[in-house]
Amino acid sequence: MASPLKIRKRRGPIAARLLAADAWFDSSLYETGFKARRFWEAATIFFRRFRVSGWRRGIIELLSEGFTLGAGGIVVMLALALPAFQETAGDWRAQGDFAITFLDRYGNEIGQRGIIQRDSVPVDEMPDQVIKAVLATEDRRFFDHYGIDALGLSRAIFANVRANSVVQGGSSITQQLAKNLFLTNERTLERKVKEAFLALWLEANLSKKEILQLYLDRVYMGGGTFGIEAAADFYFGKSVKDVNLAEAAMLAGLFKAPTKYAPHINLPAARARANVVLSNLVEGGFMSEGQVLQARLHPAEIVDRGEQKSPDYYLDWAFDEVKKIAAKSGQHSLVAHTTFDANIQKAAEESMEFHLRQFGKEYNVTEGAMVVIETNGAVRAIVGGRDYGASQFNRATKALRQSGSSFKPYVYATAMEHGFTPDSVVSGAPISWGAWSPHNYNDGRAGKVTLIAAMAKSVNTVPVRLAKNHLGIKPIKAMAEAMGVESPLESHKTMVLGTSGMTVMDQATGYSVFAQNGFVGSRHGITQLVTRTGEVVYDFAKDAPPPRRVLSEQALKSMNTMLAAVPVMGTARRAALPNIVSAGKTGTTQSYRDAWYVGFTGNYTAAVWLGNDDFTPTNNMTGGSLPAMVWQRLMVYAHQNIDLKPIPGLDHPFVDEGMIAKAEEAEKKNAEQAAADTAAERPPVLSSQTTRALRDITRLFQSAPVLQAPATPETLSAL
Repeated sequence: MASPLKIRKRRGPIAARLLAADAWFDSSLYETGFKARRFWEAATIFFRRFRVSGWRRGIIELLSEGFTLGAGGIVVMLALALPAFQETAGDWRAQGDFAITFLDRYGNEIGQRGIIQRDSVPVDEMPDQVIKAVLATEDRRFFDHYGIDALGLSRAIFANVRANSVVQGGSSITQQLAKNLFLTNERTLERKVKEAFLALWLEANLSKKEILQLYLDRVYMGGGTFGIEAAADFYFGKSVKDVNLAEAAMLAGLFKAPTKYAPHINLPAARARANVVLSNLVEGGFMSEGQVLQARLHPAEIVDRGEQKSPDYYLDWAFDEVKKIAAKSGQHSLVAHTTFDANIQKAAEESMEFHLRQFGKEYNVTEGAMVVIETNGAVRAIVGGRDYGASQFNRATKALRQSGSSFKPYVYATAMEHGFTPDSVVSGAPISWGAWSPHNYNDGRAGKVTLIAAMAKSVNTVPVRLAKNHLGIKPIKAMAEAMGVESPLESHKTMVLGTSGMTVMDQATGYSVFAQNGFVGSRHGITQLVTRTGEVVYDFAKDAPPPRRVLSEQALKSMNTMLAAVPVMGTARRAALPNIVSAGKTGTTQSYRDAWYVGFTGNYTAAVWLGNDDFTPTNNMTGGSLPAMVWQRLMVYAHQNIDLKPIPGLDHPFVDEGMIAKAEEAEKKNAEQAAADTAAERPPVLSSQTTRALRDITRLFQSAPVLQAPATPETLSAL
C-alpha cells in the first residue's frame, strides 16, 4: 500500500496544471469583458454624433417604423406571389399547335381555336397607327416603365375617385399580359399582388417588343377571335397590315370591353369607342387633331358577319376536350363536330341574364353558370359567366363552389343501394357527430320523417344520421365519383352537406345519371373529329367506351320518385314545369354564398349556380329562389315542340291530378306526424306534484254541490 506522502506528491503536478488553467480562463474572461465594455463605450460615444432630438427625432422614428412595416409587407407579398411564379416553370410561351374549326350539331361553323389558325404578324410589320392607337388607349408609358406604371395608376385612381366609378384602368400592358398568361379574372388582392410580381418577372425576362407581341397575339377581341390579326380579318376582311387609322382605332377600342364594343354586335357603340381612341391619340401626343380628322369623318365599315354571338365558353371547353382526344392521333389541324345547340345556348344565356338583371340587386348576386345535357349525354349548352369579354374564366367547368344540399342526392343514392326506400322512416331530430352539430334550415325540428319527405323539405339532420349510423363517408364519396364527379371531394363528415367544392359540369354530369336510367359515361361534347381532307380520326359512337351502370334499377326508381317530389311539395316549387314531370334538388351554402338548382326531365338535365366571384354572401338567396327560376325559364323553352320522354322509373312525362293529390296527402301526413313527434318530444313545463294538485282541485270543483240562487223580490212574490 502506497504511503499518503507519495499520493500527495503524484497529485501535486495535476493540481498545479488545473489551477493554471482556471487562472487562464478567469483572466481571459475578464479581458474579454473589459475589451467588450471598452468597445461598447467607444461605439456609444461614436454614435452620439448621430443622435437627433426634437422634430428630427420624430421623422427618424417614422422612417424606421416605415422601413420595418415595408420589409414585413414585402415578405407577405412575396409569400402571396410565390404560387404564381410556379406557373412560369412550364412552357408558358407555347401557343399550342392545334388548329380546330368547330361545327354545331347541325354542321354550322360556330368558331375556331388554336393560334396557328391565324398567322401572327410581327410588331415591326404592323402599321404605325395600330401600335400608336393601342399604346394611347392601353398604356401610354409602356416604353418608360418597368412593368408597373405608377403615374398611370395614380392618374386612374384620381379619375375614378372624381367620377365615383371605374372610368379608367390602371393596369399596364405587361400586367394585362401577366393576367392573360398565368392568372384568372378574380377580383382579389391576392390576384393583384401576383399580377404585379409577374409583370416585373416578364419585364426581366422579355424585351418590350416581345411583351407587346405576346399581348397583341393573345388578347381576346370579341367575335370568338384571339389576337389583333384574327380580329382584323373577322371584322374588316383584311390583314392587320392593311388597316387604316379608323379601323385601327376600332380595333384598339376592343381591348377594354370586346363584347360590349364588338362592331358586329353594336356598331354605333364600336364607333363611339373608336372616337375615344382617336381623342386618346391626340391627348397622348401621338398624333395631331388634323391627322385624326379624316378617321373621325369616315368611321370604319365592317364585314357583315350577322349578330350571332360566339359560344366562347363552350368552345374553350370543347377545345380542351379535342386536345385530350386528338393527342393520340397525331393530327393537329382538324374539324370538330360538336353537340352544341345554338337555340338552347341562347335560351340559357337569356334566362340567366333576364333573372340577374331583374333580381340581381335584390339578392346581391352578380354571376352565374349553367350546363345543359341531353338525356343521350350530349352537352348542348354551357354558360360560363355573364360576359366572356370581361372574364374568360369558365365558371361552369373550372370554378369549385360548395354544393350545399344539392349534394344530398348522392347520399340518398348510397342509402337506396343499402336497402333504404323512399318510405323508410328516419329521425330528423338534432344530432351531433363529434364536435359537429348540424342544424336544419331556420333551426326547424323535423321529428321522424320518411326519406321522401326529408328530401323534399331538405332536412339536414337526416342525411347526416344516415351517414353516421348506416353508411359511412367512404361509400358516399365513392358513389359521387362513380356518378361522374371529377372534382376532389373531401373525406370529412361535413361533406355530407355539400362542403366540398364542385363544378357546375360535375353536378350536371352526376344528376344526368338519374335521367339516363342509372348509367354514366355518355357525357360528350365532340361527336366526330375529321381532318381537312375528310379522314375521320375519332367517332364517339365507335371509339368512346360504352356507358356503365352505377345505380340499380330499384335504387334509380326510388331516387327519381324522391327527386320528383321536390318541385311538387318541396323546396323547388318555383322550378315546377307546366304539365311536365321534372325532378331535382336545391342547394344553399353557408352565409348564402352559393345557390344551386340541379334538375332533370326525361329529355334534359341542367345545373344552375348563382353567386359572386369574390365569395361575398348574397342577400339570403336560396336554391329554391333565383336558381330554380332560371332553370324553369330555360326548361320551358327547351321542351317546346319535342317528344316528351318520361323520367326513368316514373310512368309518364305528364303531371296528373292523382300525382299532385298523392303528393299533397303525403305532405299533410308528414306534417301531422312531425307535429305529433314534436309534441311528444316537448318537455313538461310543470312538475308532477303541481300537476297532481291541479287535477285534485279540478275534481273538487266537479264534485261540489250546486249552489242555490239567492231569493229576489220577484221569486218571493211568485210564491
